[in-house]
Amino acid sequence: MHVIEISKPGGAEVLRLATRPIPVPGHGEILIKVAFSGVNRPDVLQRSGSYAPPPGASDLPGLEASGEIAAVGPGVTEWREGDLVCALLPGGGYAEFAVAPAAHALSVPAGMGLKEAACLPETFFTVWTNVFLRGGLTAGERFLVHGGSSGIGTTAIQLANVFGARVFTTAGSARKCDVCGDLGAERAINYRKDDFVEIMRSEGGANLILDMVGGDYIPRNIKALANEGRLVQIAFLGGAKAEVNFAQVMMRRLTITGSTLRPQSDLAKSRIADGLRENVWPHLESGRISPIMDSEFHLSEASTAHMRMESSDHIGKIVLRVAA
Repeated sequence: MHVIEISKPGGAEVLRLATRPIPVPGHGEILIKVAFSGVNRPDVLQRSGSYAPPPGASDLPGLEASGEIAAVGPGVTEWREGDLVCALLPGGGYAEFAVAPAAHALSVPAGMGLKEAACLPETFFTVWTNVFLRGGLTAGERFLVHGGSSGIGTTAIQLANVFGARVFTTAGSARKCDVCGDLGAERAINYRKDDFVEIMRSEGGANLILDMVGGDYIPRNIKALANEGRLVQIAFLGGAKAEVNFAQVMMRRLTITGSTLRPQSDLAKSRIADGLRENVWPHLESGRISPIMDSEFHLSEASTAHMRMESSDHIGKIVLRVAA
């Protein structure tokens, strides 16, 4: 099969087309003939050498894919060959075939194409677990998500809106802010012009903030929270260190937490999949929410896709087309 390898840590140019044997699904696993693979920030981090795959995972990049089940491993009873699925992967999505735990696969929502379905697992698993399970967002609360035009951001805006929260977001241009508003954000804040701390405090503070920036956003997020607010950190594009006044955390009873998806146990990811199947997939099938697509590249153009991701000009998801 054709795959994209990381020849060495570095820039987008280190991604190279290669061939490898088709993997064999083990116990509890499925083999997917990949139609599309999603491109995500962790892929860029892995390519640069700063995000190693967990033990036992493929060294190939790619954390989500859609396609047809080509084979099922021993012990798999919920899927059959020929089923159309999208799946969260521990790695290996930049390839014509990929192995995934059967419990981490979800049916392609009715009425949705494989290209759109490839954009679901990584972002929806991440948003569901961090915003609703870890962050505990409920209807009527004020929710601020940074990077509203990203894959995570466009997903978080839609889900929070569907479940009745008041949604605020930040983005870096008027066009991106307009997209966020169209998706259901009550206020899209252009961070190049306006201070999200002042705006959120004028609204009474955010009950929950989902942040992937870090760095100097961390103390600003604390200021922007309402009393008893929660800050959930999922990435550190601006740096992992900051000076924080923990007296504010104590006096205002704030919660600071966070998570990364990839290192979590197979059981934890299976439970997230169950929650998505029950609570989110009906909204995808009804059309109330849908992945926002930015661009499509062929598998052989993975380096160009990474450059698009790193430019931060994209709005929504970037995918690789794998099937002919």
